Amino acid sequence: MTGNEAPKPGNWGDLTQRMVSGGLAAFAGLWLMWLGGVPFKLLVAAVVGIMVWEVARMLKADKLALPMGVLASVVMVALALLPTGLALPLIFLPALLGISRLGIYRVRFALFATAIMVAGLGLYSLREDYGFLWMLWLALVVIASDVLGYFAGRTIGGPKFWPKVSPKKTWSGTLAGWAGAALVGAWYMASGLAGVEIIGISIAIAIAGQMGDVAESALKRAVGVKDSSSILPGHGGMFDRFDSMLGASLFLLVVSEIIDFPPLPV
Repeated sequence: MTGNEAPKPGNWGDLTQRMVSGGLAAFAGLWLMWLGGVPFKLLVAAVVGIMVWEVARMLKADKLALPMGVLASVVMVALALLPTGLALPLIFLPALLGISRLGIYRVRFALFATAIMVAGLGLYSLREDYGFLWMLWLALVVIASDVLGYFAGRTIGGPKFWPKVSPKKTWSGTLAGWAGAALVGAWYMASGLAGVEIIGISIAIAIAGQMGDVAESALKRAVGVKDSSSILPGHGGMFDRFDSMLGASLFLLVVSEIIDFPPLPV
């Protein structure tokens, strides 16, 4: 993402474009999330494939980028059709291809490609195991964190979060993102869907999402690119749009095995 930014002249010039393209993408994504099943899994497979393609392109593997992206999507489809345990080794195919064919960036590609694949599997699991309302919760936490961080960072500004990695992100935007996530958690608690612990879990998910954002910023800074691609007007690439969801999905996949999720209302 590109939110949590300090204010500067002309800071809102991209807002209309961001709102239109982001709104259309959000509407399509929420609709497919509600449908679940095959339509949702095809969406995840497509997003995962595009993100792997973008990472390969950023790491100068232009000739291999498209085959890697297609392979990633095919693997996600296989994970949807086959018993998960049986298909699980396939998750590493894009990373193994990158290790065998790439040069100096092979480790970076292997790590990011595997993280993207596992995050996609986490989204499958969340929708199947917990249903639409909890898939919606994850999306709302990430969206609230990003949107409030974007507006607070550009309006308030202030000290930078991590200048060497992501020089535009501010602490005001970061904290506003946590507040937005807490509000989503409080709404779920007030609706009787979860206990008070959902507020803390929501904030932790927002932090994990922000770490996904920072990880992508570090990758882009290391290879000297501004956006992962240009397929989403106002947002850059699919990885720029879903980097926070990547971190959030990975974190939830891990902690849901440790804590009682969703936390039951008292």
